[in-house]
Amino acid sequence: MARDRESRGANDTNAPIITTDGGRIERPRNLLSAISEIQQFYVIESKGQNIPAEFLTLERTIDFFKIGVKSGFHEGLALVLLFPVFHLYLLPFVFEHLDWSGQLFFGAIPYLPLIINTAMCSYLSRYFVGNITRKGVNSLLTGRALSLLLKAFLVYVLYLLADRLATPENVWRMASRWMSHAREIYEGMMTIRPHLLPLATRSTLLMVLAAVFPYGSVYLLDCWQRYRVRRNARRITA
Repeated sequence: MARDRESRGANDTNAPIITTDGGRIERPRNLLSAISEIQQFYVIESKGQNIPAEFLTLERTIDFFKIGVKSGFHEGLALVLLFPVFHLYLLPFVFEHLDWSGQLFFGAIPYLPLIINTAMCSYLSRYFVGNITRKGVNSLLTGRALSLLLKAFLVYVLYLLADRLATPENVWRMASRWMSHAREIYEGMMTIRPHLLPLATRSTLLMVLAAVFPYGSVYLLDCWQRYRVRRNARRITA
């Protein structure tokens, strides 16, 4: 009988979780490993275990926040580095004779890291169910959102300054340093200048959307799940 009770207690999903060696818990290294850890918390909490929010310690919460910040920084950095190459050089001068599908394909390349990570973060909305998962998701998305919003502001200010400084006199003064190609450089830079602010606005809005959209998906799905619970409760009591 004692063995039966022990075996049932070991397999019971409502059994308490006791961490005896915190040093062996591997910290998440990147966005994918953080999402995988949140999935593990979801498996535990979805089976009915009531885990207190303090189980996810302050140190672990900061780890999720740092991963979010790092992810947003890398996404913004990729956009900042690839965006001028594709939209201010390749598309206007190298691939100028491409059809609309080719323009769309090459124009979307700088946004791919941002789009992929945004989709991964939006996928977290289905795991927003318990104390631990909510705390982990909020920390991760908050760090990423702050990083992307800061990067969006800096990108817009940088392109705005470039547009203000790119007067014909300043552009010619810089282009004249290359005597043999001064005219080509001047014409190319003046061709690019009208596109600076529209492209800066587009990239800034996309980063803001990438920062806000995962929050929106998490909030809407959480509201929908709460509504279903209340609806089922009314049906049962009726």
